[in-house]
Amino acid sequence: MTTKWPISYRIIRSIYPPVAIFEDISAPEDWESLTAAEARWNPAIRDLVGNLALVPPNRRVAGPTASLVMGAFTHVSPARTSRFSDGTYGVWYCGDRFEVALAETAYHFERFSRATNERAYDADYSELTAAIHGELAAAPADCLAPDDWTPGQKFGAKIRADGADGVLYPSVRYPAGLAAALFWPDCVSLPIRQEKQFRYHWDGEKMNRYLVHGGREWVSYPAPPAAPRPDPPPARSEAKNRSRQGSH
Repeated sequence: MTTKWPISYRIIRSIYPPVAIFEDISAPEDWESLTAAEARWNPAIRDLVGNLALVPPNRRVAGPTASLVMGAFTHVSPARTSRFSDGTYGVWYCGDRFEVALAETAYHFERFSRATNERAYDADYSELTAAIHGELAAAPADCLAPDDWTPGQKFGAKIRADGADGVLYPSVRYPAGLAAALFWPDCVSLPIRQEKQFRYHWDGEKMNRYLVHGGREWVSYPAPPAAPRPDPPPARSEAKNRSRQGSH
């Protein structure tokens, strides 16, 4: 289905520097030769750029903030799988609202911290917003299991090979919202807007709070349930009303 969101939300770790080759005026089809030339005196450039062969030139994006998009597709690894990728190709995950991005990244922050047996610590994150568009396939129900990504990875590989731009699905971590998994950089419109900065806190067992940079108060996570509304007062019967009126 044709999908267009005027704004989408994505949260990433605040550790990725911009890559000049993605953000200057060079044509995307020239990036391989430019990288090879620069690598003669700066071998680290290949690590910064990643594997350009994963993205054909006609699906690349260039210009200010392009690094934020391209990095999601050129830095991949089978050791970093996701719901719709086995790690052999990149995916840009985003939500239709902030709460989706927060819930999804909180889950992965907890998953990583638990797997590595981390003690209490903080990690910094950045919120990104951008318009997105593309021909997205609806995810079947078996792709939405909380922790079994195998069906989603098979589905993602198939529809990507068939020419789909990505997947549209209800967020598993925040079911009131929608999430999108985009297979190609040009489904994300530049410039990417860098919004709020966050600090997530892991207490040794779970993520229990986050701080918006510039703020003074930590926000509890997950948010505590809303207090129940008090019951309305019982309605007075017409008979009682009439008796009271007659007594005056």
